[in-house]
Amino acid sequence: MLKMLSRPLSLLIGVAGGIDPGAILTRVWRLVTGAGDAPQATDRDHRWWEVLVAAGVQGAAFAVVNAASDHGAAARFGKFTPDRAR
Repeated sequence: MLKMLSRPLSLLIGVAGGIDPGAILTRVWRLVTGAGDAPQATDRDHRWWEVLVAAGVQGAAFAVVNAASDHGAAARFGKFTPDRAR
């Protein structure tokens, strides 16, 4: 029973963790460029390299936040379950 709850719990935490990478991207972009918001893929006013760098930073931020939230959820879930349920 508890093992069945781990997957939905992990999914919910991962979705909640996906909210923060946008804020991380905005802060990093402002720190590096001094400009406002990071460019979107459809922005015609920005160069290719700016759009690609922004997408890479956003992807890296998402991966780090997602890994941290998944690992944290697994560690917390493991504290409340017996060894056989993991």
